[in-house]
Amino acid sequence: MAQATIKIGEINSYKAQPAFLEPYRHGWEMALEEINGSGGVLGKKLEVIARDDNGNPGDSVRVAEELVTREQVALLFGGFLSNTGLALTDYAKQRKIFFLAGEPLTDKIVWQNGNKYTYRLRPSTYMQVASLVKEAAKLKKKRWAIVYPNYEYGQSASATFKKLMKELQPDIEFVAEQAPPLGKIDAGAVTQALADAKPDAIFNALFAADLGKFVRDGNTRGLFEGREVVSLLTGEPEYLDPLRAEAPVNWIVTGYPWYALTTPEHKKFVDAYRKKFNDYPRNGSLVGYTALMSIAAGLKKAGAVDSDKLAAAFSGLKVDTPVGPIIYRMQDHQSTMGAFVGRTGVKDGKGVMASFVYVDGAAVQLPDAEVKKLRPAD
Repeated sequence: MAQATIKIGEINSYKAQPAFLEPYRHGWEMALEEINGSGGVLGKKLEVIARDDNGNPGDSVRVAEELVTREQVALLFGGFLSNTGLALTDYAKQRKIFFLAGEPLTDKIVWQNGNKYTYRLRPSTYMQVASLVKEAAKLKKKRWAIVYPNYEYGQSASATFKKLMKELQPDIEFVAEQAPPLGKIDAGAVTQALADAKPDAIFNALFAADLGKFVRDGNTRGLFEGREVVSLLTGEPEYLDPLRAEAPVNWIVTGYPWYALTTPEHKKFVDAYRKKFNDYPRNGSLVGYTALMSIAAGLKKAGAVDSDKLAAAFSGLKVDTPVGPIIYRMQDHQSTMGAFVGRTGVKDGKGVMASFVYVDGAAVQLPDAEVKKLRPAD
């Protein structure tokens, strides 16, 4: 008997990263309600079966296998950490099942480990760092210190920042580097080591609880006084909001200034989200919503629930999102969703992106010839 619904497996680190992933879940739940409320896809309602991977790559693969074999899902989406995202990317390749990586930022998902069945929504580590480097180079600071979480995402962010900055500013010096384990930062030791190096500027890739500890200790020790800070992800409400009035001022960041976006598409999204959850959206909300809307668009284009047809349909797929249209690139399966880049501030006792521009994801991609060298043939 044919299934009455199209079953979709969703895998994420809900317990390990609740700040981002609770809003993310709300995002895809809202999309699910909208899609099914308008008649579903291919004459069927969508059904999402979600599982927690505990932030562990081995658990990611285990629950993926459970979803495919026991629950008989037609495709997978999700992932948060870069290491779990890579595990699911490999699983998709081995099992020939479609996987949309919503959140993992590692470049390897679409480059070195890229495969026919895997696409990625969020702007990659490279794309976000490249967006920031344009602003960082304008500062003309020579002595830089770097701090990042010591796993795939942080290592990649640091390496990309160094490479791109050296290309634009050959005389740059990297005078200190701190790489604490993810979720286990000794903020006092890290901030003191950076201060001792007397840098002109700091590049930071910490996020979540590590970021909060770093900001508070850095404020206490005066680390940021008179220094420019360029910081990945810090403008996302998930990480800025908990700092409240302690939020950093005048940092150059990527983020999601939902409160200042005025397009009709975004206003509609915010109003619907507030009505459903009595809360405002975070960046995770936008990612979760857009991920499931992308899957619905891909299924409609494919005309069938089949991983090979879905993978082909996603190649060049255009999707309208609350922040504008995006395309899933044929070259590397990366979407052209962009990033907001701007300066932080504090307003009404809360951290905000006080000024910002939207950097189109299509404008911060490697040339196709370089992508081809990095990515194996499908």
